[in-house]
Amino acid sequence: MTVLIVTNEEDVTADMVVVHLNASGVPVVRLDPADLTGGVALSGEFVHGSFRGHLSSAGRLVSINGLRSIWMRRPGAAAARAAAPSAWLTEEAGQALYGMLRGCDVRWMNHPDAARRARYKPWQLRLAQRCGLPVPATLITTFPQAAREFAARYPDLVVKPVSGSHPQDPPLAVPTSRVAPDADFSAVAFGPTLLQRRVAKRADVRLTVVGEALLAAAKVADAEAEVDVRFAASDAPWQPVEVAPRVAETVQAYMREAELAYGAFDFVEDADGTWWFLECNQSGQFGFIEVDTGQPISLSIAEWLARPASGEQPHANGASAKVP
Repeated sequence: MTVLIVTNEEDVTADMVVVHLNASGVPVVRLDPADLTGGVALSGEFVHGSFRGHLSSAGRLVSINGLRSIWMRRPGAAAARAAAPSAWLTEEAGQALYGMLRGCDVRWMNHPDAARRARYKPWQLRLAQRCGLPVPATLITTFPQAAREFAARYPDLVVKPVSGSHPQDPPLAVPTSRVAPDADFSAVAFGPTLLQRRVAKRADVRLTVVGEALLAAAKVADAEAEVDVRFAASDAPWQPVEVAPRVAETVQAYMREAELAYGAFDFVEDADGTWWFLECNQSGQFGFIEVDTGQPISLSIAEWLARPASGEQPHANGASAKVP
């Protein structure tokens, strides 16, 4: 039984997991949908009430019925590197690939449907509230007057994109920024704007969830540093921290409701030790955390992906064999 990793060719973080899978003797195939009709090929046959499908990537052939798990990491757009790419070909290739994979009885990290839903930040904030996670006061609006009234109630605000994306190719990361006290909110009318009460933080927290495993790390915040830790010029390393039982309980509830097997949660910790929820990235990076802390995130992912499928029994080395 094979582990299928669906990601882009530049994803070096996925290599960290592949190393562990190879060491445990679990077959693994890595595939980028962008290579469809070139370095990647597919075939599926629906005959007499049964399905037989195959994928080929970099010369490796794998049976779709022989998959044990699928890791949807950060795949490229289907057929993006085809000889004659087009929106039509991308749609056709995506329908073929993901349609076949969706029909598999395998474990997903994460299922494409759950991952797509989990990208929506307003949805994340509401789910976090329902699960009991502290969420800073937030407004998403195109009403300038609503923004002004919100700023009057919460004078210390930050602004961030709703989607996190930037209209540029390749896309750029847009930093979270503080709102000036005399800000003019007239431009809010031209596009949804996300305003959020700034939490005076003493640390940034990244909580990586892999199945039932919770691996948390914190970076001490400088009072004068950038609001967005991604853009802060700090040499302070990430350090492992414990997860309070109440936080663990609410985060696990979030993962269950979101139907996710993997999530990278971003929190900020205030002076009282409260972890305030900012977002959960369903495909967030983890390599930089593992390098700083030594936490076994990539190993945890590999172990989750390598769990025996139904009808298999594990060997002592972690590999599996079908039960006769």
